[in-house]
Amino acid sequence: MAKNKLGIIGGSGLYEIDGLKNLKWKTIKTPWGNPSDQILNFKYKGKEVCFLPRHARGHKISPTNINFRANIDALKQSGVTDIVSVSAVGSLKENLDPGTFVLVDQFIDRTFARTKTFFDQEIVAHVSMAHPTSSGLADACEHSLKQLNIKYQRGGTYIVMEGPQFSTLAESKLYRSWNADVIGMTNMPEAKLAREAEIRYTTVAMVTDFDCWHPDHEQVDVQMVVKTLIANAEKAKNMVKLVIENFEQKIKKNDPANNCLDTAIITNPKFMTKKTKNKLKNIAGRVLFKK
Repeated sequence: MAKNKLGIIGGSGLYEIDGLKNLKWKTIKTPWGNPSDQILNFKYKGKEVCFLPRHARGHKISPTNINFRANIDALKQSGVTDIVSVSAVGSLKENLDPGTFVLVDQFIDRTFARTKTFFDQEIVAHVSMAHPTSSGLADACEHSLKQLNIKYQRGGTYIVMEGPQFSTLAESKLYRSWNADVIGMTNMPEAKLAREAEIRYTTVAMVTDFDCWHPDHEQVDVQMVVKTLIANAEKAKNMVKLVIENFEQKIKKNDPANNCLDTAIITNPKFMTKKTKNKLKNIAGRVLFKK
């Protein structure tokens, strides 16, 4: 039976959790350049886990400049099979007030300045994104949130905007008209690339503000956001500990990420060069080099 390994992508303070052992920052090289930071490897209650600070330690990388391909490749090289993405978001719904966690199950990708696939040269693949998150991982997160009595919503649509500026009022009202739940800047193309890498993925979106549509909160106050972010991070740390313990029990055999490349690659193998196949070996080696 294949070994399952959890990867966490989130803010740099998220790994400051009591009980972690064998902490070691490891540099991973990828064909796509450098990931956001080193990968932190650690053990918690006997289970190996990887953590990647999405914006680097110290929050030095703007959303647009995150090397998403390198991040996913580095986690894949580290043996990660499942990713929980912890992200700060703005709320587009009255009932999703700051401090609420949303277990996202859909995305609307409004980014325009990011490379969104590993398969952009010579080898073409089309993976399904109909169900972009892992319901099994979401089950593990929900179980943890219930145990901790943290307010949450199961299911929701996450608008991914380019940033780094926040929305205009017109944009915020438009997204609300689409019935989206939250808005952020980081989960695309992260989720798409995780799917291409056959890594199960889910998003825990932590609400920090009401974007700018709310009549009582017409401007996003960065100081207020940071204050809520710190409070959310403490909740997220406790959630992560429980998820590490229970995620393997929730994995579903029919998860859409499982072996999704079996039917995704459409390029005739005789036109694939060794150079391109080698570049993709970490991501798609299972299908490109199968005997």
